[in-house]
Amino acid sequence: METITHPGVCPCHGRPWVDLLLRKSKIVREGERALSIRSQEERGRAWADEHGYCVRKVWKENLSAWSDVQRPKYDAAMSAVLNGEIPALWVYALDRFSRKGAEAVVPILGKARVIFDYERLDSMDERDRRWIIDRAENAREYSQRLSYNVRTTKGRQRNEGRWLAKAPFGLVADKESRRLSPDRAPYLCIVKDRKELTPWDVVVRIFNELAGGKVSTRGLARKFNQEGIKSSTGKHWRADSIRSIVIHPVYEGWLTVSPGGKSHKAPVPYINDKGERVRCVERDTLPSMIPADVAARARRVMSGNQIMDNTPVEGRATHALSGKTRCASCSNGMVLDGKSYNCQMRASGGACPGPASVWRPAIERYVVEAWSARLHSAEDDDPLLIAVAERWQALSRPEETNDIRDARAELKAAQAKLDKFHADDAADFYTGRSARYRIPHKIAAEERLDAAEERLTELTGGGPVDITWLIEGHAAETWYAADPQLQRDLIHLAIDRVIITKSPKQGCRFRGEERVTIVWATPEGAEPAEDEFEQAA
Repeated sequence: METITHPGVCPCHGRPWVDLLLRKSKIVREGERALSIRSQEERGRAWADEHGYCVRKVWKENLSAWSDVQRPKYDAAMSAVLNGEIPALWVYALDRFSRKGAEAVVPILGKARVIFDYERLDSMDERDRRWIIDRAENAREYSQRLSYNVRTTKGRQRNEGRWLAKAPFGLVADKESRRLSPDRAPYLCIVKDRKELTPWDVVVRIFNELAGGKVSTRGLARKFNQEGIKSSTGKHWRADSIRSIVIHPVYEGWLTVSPGGKSHKAPVPYINDKGERVRCVERDTLPSMIPADVAARARRVMSGNQIMDNTPVEGRATHALSGKTRCASCSNGMVLDGKSYNCQMRASGGACPGPASVWRPAIERYVVEAWSARLHSAEDDDPLLIAVAERWQALSRPEETNDIRDARAELKAAQAKLDKFHADDAADFYTGRSARYRIPHKIAAEERLDAAEERLTELTGGGPVDITWLIEGHAAETWYAADPQLQRDLIHLAIDRVIITKSPKQGCRFRGEERVTIVWATPEGAEPAEDEFEQAA
């Protein structure tokens, strides 16, 4: 005979189903003895056996029950009991159920059976209705009062500059004052050149190397891993772990908070009731922290608002086209071998489908003529001339150029900061508890932009760089009269790449217009060509 099963009944035992909703907060209040998830489950299963139920599903939560917390498992359990999927839902206690008060329990009264074990209350029992509402409201009031006390205490401690959480990597918190200072304890099992490093040494190196513009976060992580330097967790460094250090204001000595939200993971300086930022280090410790200008430059380089300085140093190549030539077939560089530039892939024994090779005098002569003609025919507003002026200034006035580059990068970063504020404001981010940060953040972003504009105007007020000697038909003459190093520098003013294709046949006469594509320079910060191999000469 076929067995007939009924909704809400266990097909094996013939007993009605019951779900268990178990919850324990991640943070247990001082003095409170919260029953563990395992103990709650044991009590729930004991209740089911005693009252003739069979446990269908156990919903476990390890989070707060307050109103602004998403509780998908609570929602699923409630949906199951309200829709009649299960006859009953068991909860250890009312404060484990919800902290929203009457609004959470009224929908279940007389409509769905929810058992509150600790209080011995049943939502389907008419005599328990008032008790359930009263206990729910008591739990809500307790949480409200506790939340207020916690916020007040934390606010006072933050105004005093106390660090309330675990100290970030590279810093250590005083047990009494909770003020931070550099962690100079030896970095166990980390040895570099037989010298022990400290966590603070690593932090300082991160900021200095990025601010120097010679390495990216990915490249720095690779260097640390190659040197055997471990992260705070004892694992390998990654680009995002370095980024999390660079963007953190705490390394400059500022107390921070985390606004939260998917797009607001980065900590921001804490703002007190006076609209001021608060230091989390003692006054005598402040000089040991990361300087503000170093931190700002490192962040600009990392975010792409400042171009990394890849200018060659002493010992750099002096041949006119060294570092500029590319093989059109494999896109690898070309190396000078004797009197010819040859595909680097082919020269190193690799496989290139169409290895390019060109006689050095022929390619240099063609490029110089094209370079001179391009400069001579350029209009006054040609982006190429802007790029040439910027690069010539970098060669002729290196100190001034570095200042202007920093100022332009700071202006770009300041504009991005103000744009972010307006985007957050439009998205109603500055509401509720975050409302107090709206005006201070707006003022700070606008003042930063004003200062950046003023600084750039001050540095560029001396007039443009004179490059008329290059654009009035004398470029080729100047080039042939220069020494090899200057010849290379002059070519690099206007050219980023020289792409060369393979000769159609051996011994064929060189025809530059058929085999060569020149990628011309663009101003700093301008969008590069999508595919430089397709940019025509």
